[in-house]
Amino acid sequence: MPSFFKQKKNTETKDSQKQEDKNQQKKEEGPILASSSLAKNVADMKKKVGSSSDVIIREVKAGEQDEVHLAIIYIAGLVDNNTIHESLIEPLIQDQTIQNAHAIKQILEKTLPLGGVKAEKSWDKLFTELMLGNALVFADGSDEALICSTQGGEHRSIQEPSTQVSFRGPRQGFTESLQTNISMIRRYIKNPNVWVEKMKIGSVTNTDIALMYIHGICDEKVLKEVRQRLKKIDIDSILESGYIEQLIEDETFTTFPTMYHTERPDVVAGNLLEGRFAIVVDGTPFVLIAPALFIQFFQSVEDYYSRFDIATSIRILRIFIFFISLVAPAVYVAATTFHQEMIPTQLLIVIAAQREIVPFPAVVEAITMEVAFEILREAGVRLPRVVGSAVSIVGALVIGQAAVQAGIVSPAMVIIVAITAIASFATPAFAMAISARLIRFMFIIASAVMGFYGLVLGIIMMFVHLCSLRSFGVPYMSPLAPFSSQGVKDTLFRVPWWADQKRPESISKKDKVRQGKDQRPQPDGSRGMVNKELREGDQNDT
Repeated sequence: MPSFFKQKKNTETKDSQKQEDKNQQKKEEGPILASSSLAKNVADMKKKVGSSSDVIIREVKAGEQDEVHLAIIYIAGLVDNNTIHESLIEPLIQDQTIQNAHAIKQILEKTLPLGGVKAEKSWDKLFTELMLGNALVFADGSDEALICSTQGGEHRSIQEPSTQVSFRGPRQGFTESLQTNISMIRRYIKNPNVWVEKMKIGSVTNTDIALMYIHGICDEKVLKEVRQRLKKIDIDSILESGYIEQLIEDETFTTFPTMYHTERPDVVAGNLLEGRFAIVVDGTPFVLIAPALFIQFFQSVEDYYSRFDIATSIRILRIFIFFISLVAPAVYVAATTFHQEMIPTQLLIVIAAQREIVPFPAVVEAITMEVAFEILREAGVRLPRVVGSAVSIVGALVIGQAAVQAGIVSPAMVIIVAITAIASFATPAFAMAISARLIRFMFIIASAVMGFYGLVLGIIMMFVHLCSLRSFGVPYMSPLAPFSSQGVKDTLFRVPWWADQKRPESISKKDKVRQGKDQRPQPDGSRGMVNKELREGDQNDT
């Protein structure tokens, strides 16, 4: 008897849960078309969109005796006009078999030659599709409408990326069109395992977001985590991928970027093949990639298109230059303020003679010149491209020379700050370069307070902070910390392609092998045998 009541109670609980789910689903869908009157539905549409002049409402008649009244609604500028006229309006007017009783069903199944047509009753979904550039078809006597795929309008053509220029590799970059960007990535990876999950974020903007990954290579735990973070976002607008980056990153209080962004489809394809995922946002050419590692921001796309020895030497040079851009002014401040004995005597005499007329300590010199260079750099970015570079270069020369002649700073400080500014441009990723610009000021202050002890302490604190960071659960400093013998093959140096058989262990947990063994090029015969065969071939030709 108790088990019977218990079973009945469980059944009632399940039924109530199902009813709650249905109610929640209806609540999410919003209001539906409550009337089959064409005039009423068109009036409701006009009430919602207001007096917007770009919302076109075209009423037509169809059927054998024009007894079927239809309304086609779309937004000018968001649709393809040829599709509207040739694949939507003309077929509807010319079809004589449409009847009032089954107008929507007949149009959906037989009339329209469009690829994407579906019926919908929810007003919220109809409004959303209308704003995306799709056309709506209402019929008198029907309580549902058709959504027709007619997206078009003007888009920027595919051009060479302006922020990631390379001397070797593809010359195409992403655009502001979501579908175009997805198709560009698919052209590199022609595999059905490239999965795309679309969603809308932003209660007002309804921005389309696409999560891309390779099924079977990307870690499922990471994908589950990123889905949860994306679904958790509750905001009214998403205008650029930077919104998404700041809302889903692991660590918010850090100057170092924990997500990589790029406008090159080949970079996205390469990272997908390593087991990462990409987030494509409609309306921006910058695609987000994660999990991101610290060493990844010093890698350039041509590293993988060039020989391994050249790529390795350039990559080591980049990291060395990045370190110079971090500590060069701080080293000068520490050496001239606390540790003069470390400077060679002749150089110390020259620096002392230069600083004799300077009324400020070295730390004030360094901060003043750094701020001046940052102002010039920012002005050069905001000005038109033709004028900006000239203003930044000429301005730096004029201000530096004037400051030296006025006795505000010493020539040595101008040289140090200039080297630092140039070194900061050698970092391939702008997000990492701007982080160095902020940390540089902290190191200058630490050196002014405690000399080299303060600088070393600041560097140690920076590395401790870097080791504590995570990017979707992956250690930021991997494969260096924790160390991975496989992952280190593509960090400070790059091994030849034939020696890099597996994907990074910290990123890809499945399908780790990406190429077979014995891929090293090996001629069939020795060098002498090959040359001998070539000579014999030449003699036979003569």
